[in-house]
Amino acid sequence: MLNLNRAQVLGNLTRDPEMRFTPNGQAVSSFSVATNRRWTNRDSGEQQEQVEFHNIVVWGKQAENVSPMLKKGQPVFVEGRLQTSSWEGQDGVKRYRTEIVAESVIVLSPRSGGSAPMTETHENPVEDVAKSDAKKEKIEDKKTDIDEKSKADATKKDEVEEIDIEDIPF
Repeated sequence: MLNLNRAQVLGNLTRDPEMRFTPNGQAVSSFSVATNRRWTNRDSGEQQEQVEFHNIVVWGKQAENVSPMLKKGQPVFVEGRLQTSSWEGQDGVKRYRTEIVAESVIVLSPRSGGSAPMTETHENPVEDVAKSDAKKEKIEDKKTDIDEKSKADATKKDEVEEIDIEDIPF
């Protein structure tokens, strides 16, 4: 039997990330993302909204990279797995906390374009190569007489695909 534990969240940070280190020196960053669900009430025709808050945990080098880039209110896309932990509180009551352990964090900038993917591995290397090849062809078609250093700089700038939050269909 196959199992799948996958979570994807696109929303806004509710607080700045909190960065700390484990006793053995591993970085861990935690933050919270709010997502909204909007619908129209069938009976009254009024717009209604529900907000969900998701606890996110990022480990290792990715935690060190992501923490300084994220600020409260900023849109972000997080992909990872769900993990629930339990403990007994000082009052003797058993408590639970479910969080998303992030494997991929993409920092989005609202309406200004530009994004910075913070992934440790590429999800689809074939697609990445195809996108890269298409961008190289565009540069060659312009047939400008820019020196080699300028071409390399232009290619580096083009490697980050801009995501406009308005283009996302949900």
